[in-house]
Amino acid sequence: MTTGTSSIRSIALPAILLVALSGGVASQVKSLTFAARDSSVESSPTISVLPHEFSYRQDGEFYRNGFAVDAPLLKVEGKGIPLTIMKYQVSEADYERCVEVRRCNPADRSVSARSNFPATGMSFDDATAYAAWLSEATGEQWRLPTDREMAMAAGEKFPDDALGVDTDTTNPAIRWLADYDRETRRKPMDARPQPAGSFGEAESGLADFAGNIWEWTSTCHRRVELGSNAGATKQDVACGVYVTVGRHRSPMSSFVREPKSGGCAVGTPPANLGFRLVRDEPWLARLRRHLPDWI
Repeated sequence: MTTGTSSIRSIALPAILLVALSGGVASQVKSLTFAARDSSVESSPTISVLPHEFSYRQDGEFYRNGFAVDAPLLKVEGKGIPLTIMKYQVSEADYERCVEVRRCNPADRSVSARSNFPATGMSFDDATAYAAWLSEATGEQWRLPTDREMAMAAGEKFPDDALGVDTDTTNPAIRWLADYDRETRRKPMDARPQPAGSFGEAESGLADFAGNIWEWTSTCHRRVELGSNAGATKQDVACGVYVTVGRHRSPMSSFVREPKSGGCAVGTPPANLGFRLVRDEPWLARLRRHLPDWI
């Protein structure tokens, strides 16, 4: 990070916080009359992930001089706001509550909804509909996490999709072969959903990440052309196709429930699609609308 960028941040951040927080009291008062809350609806257990320094492979497809390359590693500073995220993925029973009040589309399953099994066969549209309903029912602010937030919460369990191929090569066959070798080495997995807690926890306490469920994020898929200094010279963003994360990243169209049916999946398709949500306090939801991505 350059000195100039640091100076800009040190000046801009207090101003941004002041503007955003100026409506904090009003937001809190407004939240008291948010909507008729359903006292019978309880949200899932959450964990709080404190800001910490970490590195992760950026999302998207990256190219240099027309050739695919590994995405750059991004180092995130240990600053910002704590992240409150569901410990477990949204369960079948929790999703069914939304279906019962006709706010969510019915899930495709042959058994009754279970409280200890994650909801699968979920599209991005299903996840956002559930988040909207849960927000109204509880008076809280729920949303899908970003790709970066999932990396922050998942820690060492978050995938690194790099192939480790020389970025200066002009022979695309080298990368194709490396990608083919990686795909063939990926072990087949039992795609049947397992009870919550079956796949262990990350160091943050996040449960079941990178098991046999890929999770939706709010991050739009993108294609990035890198310049000679690794900075982006061109970026094409495809909202409507979103990043799902699990054992590897896989961009999927928003309406896809069954990943093996297609939907822009890259490489081996996810075994299942599910989701978990982030909770923002009302003032924090307002604040986030004013904050740039680098905060």
